[in-house]
Order: sequence, then C-alpha cells, then structure tokens
Amino acid sequence: MPEMIAVYDAVGHEVGAQDRAEVYEQGLWHASAGVLVRSLDGSKVYVHKRTDTKAVFAGMHDCLAGGVLGPGEDPAEAAVRELGEELGIVLGPHDDRPLPLAAAAWDGEWEGRPMRCHLFAYELRYDGPITHQPEEIADGWWWSDEELRSYLEDPHWPFVPDTRVLIGDLLR
Repeated sequence: MPEMIAVYDAVGHEVGAQDRAEVYEQGLWHASAGVLVRSLDGSKVYVHKRTDTKAVFAGMHDCLAGGVLGPGEDPAEAAVRELGEELGIVLGPHDDRPLPLAAAAWDGEWEGRPMRCHLFAYELRYDGPITHQPEEIADGWWWSDEELRSYLEDPHWPFVPDTRVLIGDLLR
C-alpha cells in the first residue's frame, strides 16, 4: 500500500502529495521534522543509529528523531508524532512541547539520486525512559555536544547528511 507524503516546492510551500517511493525516486521536494532530545540539564544530546533496513540513510547516525510530513501535517505535530514512534516519548496534553530550533532546505543526493527536503528541527528537554522502535532505531546513547562534534569532524563518519546542515544550529 503506498504511503502518501506531502510534496513541497523549492521555497517551502506544500503543493500536493505523492507516494513516498515516488518522491524518493524522482527527487521531489518534501519535508521532515525532527527533534533533538537534550537532557534536562542541557549537558547531553541523544544520538542514535538507524537500522540497516531504513529506506533512506540506512545504518547512519543521527541526533534528530524524526520523519517525513504527511499531507497537510504541521511540522510541530509531526515532530511530536515522531518522538512517540521512534523513541517512545509520548507527550501528554499538559507536557511541554518541543521548541523550534532551526530550519533549512537540503538539496542533496542519496544513492546517486537527488534528495530534496525542507527540514524543521525542534528541541525537547527530557530525562525519562527511551524505547526504540526496532524497525527504525538500532541503538542509542547520550553524548555531550563536544563528543558528537568530535565524531562529526570526520566527514566519513556515517551521519545523516541532511542533519549535518543543521548541526551549527543544534549544538552549543
């Protein structure tokens, strides 16, 4: 069954919907929302390794729990949804919401094809339990900003390329 996701234009306006596989195959502009989970005291960020079975950026590391937006979906709502799906962080109606942190457009390439995405990043302070969705997250751990930065200095370290464009706005 096709999974419909929102399609955007180059400047960031939603213009329709298309099957996810077609969006990736054709290199269409789409959008994703991700959340940087930071410890309550602000000293650590949650880093994870994507499973080897992911359709995009398989086996790579990331510091944003996130995913693509569905048709008509608000990025902030998608961010909350993805927190629950990927990390098991389910926010109740009275819990603090992730705060907007950064946004960018990434016009890159994945496996020899264009990959174009509008990125919306948020931050949530959190020290509670984390439960990985086994289909998406292979492992995860807490690192200081300095620890993550030291790995990111190696351009060959397998880190999600679209998040790399936001790193300057995500880390302290």
